Amino acid sequence: MQDIIDTPVNRRGLLGAGIFGGLALAAGGTSVAAPLIPAPRLRPEVRQRALAAMSRHIGRIKHRDLIGICDFDDPSATPRFHLLDVASGKVDSLLVAHGRGSDPAHTGWLKRFSNEVGSAASSSGAFVTAEEYYGNHGRSRRIDGLDPTNSNARSRAVVIHGAWYAERQMIAQHGKLGRSEGCFAFGSSDLAQVMARLGPGRLIYADKVDRA
Repeated sequence: MQDIIDTPVNRRGLLGAGIFGGLALAAGGTSVAAPLIPAPRLRPEVRQRALAAMSRHIGRIKHRDLIGICDFDDPSATPRFHLLDVASGKVDSLLVAHGRGSDPAHTGWLKRFSNEVGSAASSSGAFVTAEEYYGNHGRSRRIDGLDPTNSNARSRAVVIHGAWYAERQMIAQHGKLGRSEGCFAFGSSDLAQVMARLGPGRLIYADKVDRA
């Protein structure tokens, strides 16, 4: 983990202030022990893009009951990985880390995507979940990229895995999660849910609608 780096005051900065500005209480300016994790939100435009990706790659998606949707417009302190039950519309949202190559200054915000080998960045687009294995991070799942923007996912070893830097307490200590090498990294308790519900043959869709 790098040290926390202040970001310029802009639309995102103001949102960040809204997320973490509750640290000081009005009465005496007393600091609370930990910031509240912001309420999750699955935006309609991201949901629509994920469903469109399902239709576009339907021949590669064996199981279509559940979709994993990662909205990288939100910072790493926000539950931005959404498990969408397609039939009911029910959503469960989890914390997930992004790649260090996507956020070189470690601001907590994803700045860019990359599909390049060695970039250590997150990639955008549709992925299909594949086999489970045990590796350097313990229980993990391989994923395959289905779009030109993430076609190197397997060769880059972009996978689903657990990581200490993706635990909730990182937000209390640093105001953000740590960064992966481009993988979808989860805290241990959330990883169990992702592994159980996103078995082989399901869609993961990652996007950033606001590219500014």
